[in-house]
Amino acid sequence: MPRHFSSEEYQTRVERARAALSRNGLDAMLLFAPESHYWLTGYDTFGFAMFQCMILTQTGDIHLLTRRADRLQAKLTSTLGTRNIHIWSEVEGADPIADLSHLLADLELTGSKIGFESKTAGLTDFWGHRLRQVFPTAPDFSDLISDLRRDKSEAEIAMHRRAAALSDDALDAALAATKAGTFEGHILADMQSAVLKGGGDYAGNEFILGSGEAALLCRSASGRRHLTAQDQMTIEWSGVYARYHAAMMQTLIVGNASANHRRMYEAASEALSACEASIHPGAPMGDVFDAHARVFDAHGFSNARLQACGYGMGAVFAPIWVDFPMFYEGNPQIMRANQVFFLHMILMDADSGDAMCLGHSVLCTNTGTERLSRHAPQLFEL
Repeated sequence: MPRHFSSEEYQTRVERARAALSRNGLDAMLLFAPESHYWLTGYDTFGFAMFQCMILTQTGDIHLLTRRADRLQAKLTSTLGTRNIHIWSEVEGADPIADLSHLLADLELTGSKIGFESKTAGLTDFWGHRLRQVFPTAPDFSDLISDLRRDKSEAEIAMHRRAAALSDDALDAALAATKAGTFEGHILADMQSAVLKGGGDYAGNEFILGSGEAALLCRSASGRRHLTAQDQMTIEWSGVYARYHAAMMQTLIVGNASANHRRMYEAASEALSACEASIHPGAPMGDVFDAHARVFDAHGFSNARLQACGYGMGAVFAPIWVDFPMFYEGNPQIMRANQVFFLHMILMDADSGDAMCLGHSVLCTNTGTERLSRHAPQLFEL
C-alpha cells in the first residue's frame, strides 16, 4: 500500500481525475507519465524507463501494464490490487502496444474514446509512433492529469514543507563546507547526505554545482575542482520528501565579493521580491517573468538574464525536477492558490565572468506568497 498518503487522499484524486475525463468526453486515459501514476495511486518506480502504461477509466477503475520486474513494486507501493497489475510479454520481438490493445479489449474499452499522455519521458518516441499506429484517433490529453496535480492538497503542501526543510539542511551543509581549498565533491557529498539523513530522496536531477568559470553554468557537468582563495560557486539543489521537491539556488562567494558581485546581488534580490509580489491567484505566469525582466533590465543586466525565471514544483521523477509550466514571457497559464513554484533569479555575465543567482520555492496563497525555506536570501561571503 502507498506509504505517504491516506486512502481518502487517493480516492479524492481519482474522483477529480474522473471528473476531468467526463468534462473532456473521455471513456479512459492511457497514462505514461510516472508523475500521473504516483499521484493517482502512489506507484513509485523508475521502471518508466521501460514501457509501462496505466489505464484510468471513467468508472474510476485503474489498471497497470508493466514489466514483471515492477510487479511487486506496484503491489507494495500503490493502491492497485493484484488483479489490476498486468505484465507484458518480455521476449524477443515483444510489442507491449499489442499487449495494451488486448488489455483494453479485455476491459471492454475497444471503440471507446481514449486519450493519452505524450509529454513525458515515460513514453519514448519509438513507442509513441507505435501507439499512434494502433490507436490513430486517440486524442492527446497530456495536460489533463498534470493540471490537476498543480493544485496541492494540504497533505501535499506538508510534503513540500518537509522538502524545503531538507533544502535548508543541504544549504547549511554547503555553507559549513565551502572555503578555500575545499573539493567540490566534498560539498556535494555533504549536501546530498543532509537530504538523505533527513529522510529525503534523491532529486529528479543531479544537484548542480560549478565554481570559477563553471559558476556561470546552470547545468551539472562531470569533473570537480578545488576552490581557490578568491572564488565563486553557484549551486542549485532540491530537498525531496516523498518525491515532492522544493528547489533552491545560490551563488556563494569564497573570499570577498567584488563590487560587480554586490551589484548583481542587489539586482537579483530585488527581482526575487518583485517576482514574489507578482504571484497571486488569478494572475498569469507571464506576469512573474515580466517582473523579473523589468528589474534586471533596469539594473543593466539584460545581457546576463535568461528567458525563464522559474517553474512549478511537485512530485516528479527523473530526468528533471521541473514540473511544467515555466515562468516565461507571455505565459498565459493562470496561477491558483495552493500551487508551489520555484523562483530562480539567474545572472550569468559572460563579459565579466561573474555569476550571481538566488532562488527558493514558494507557496501561492490567497493572501500572498509564502517562502517555504527558513533561509532568507543573502549575499554569502565565506
